[in-house]
Amino acid sequence: MSARRPFTRPMAGWWRRNPYFVEYMIHEATAIFVALYALILLISVVQLAGGEAAWNGWVAVLASPVSVILHVGILIAFLYHTWTWFHIMPRTLPPIMVGGKRLSGQFITLAGLASFVIASLGVFVVIAWLAK
Repeated sequence: MSARRPFTRPMAGWWRRNPYFVEYMIHEATAIFVALYALILLISVVQLAGGEAAWNGWVAVLASPVSVILHVGILIAFLYHTWTWFHIMPRTLPPIMVGGKRLSGQFITLAGLASFVIASLGVFVVIAWLAK
């Protein structure tokens, strides 16, 4: 019998050796904050359906300092999540060819950010128009 031990591939922390995977894992971890905010919005809808007293109580909870700090933290996580999504996007897409030339990753990122800004402004304008 051989005295050699079989090779066991180390599984813990393999992603920490590659900066791309570190960025990707942090991006994925910030998705927890996206889910948390979705839960806050769901609770808001439930409280709104519960009537004026329930809604006013929920607004009071949201106005507390702890809630404001939580929302600032969620906003920071959202901003990082959004930026890394646009930054990772060109690396995960198949090559996009226009006029026989491949679009650069920087162009794809900037086009995605521009689309996001235009769509956000459009939503803002529509909401402002409906509020009149």
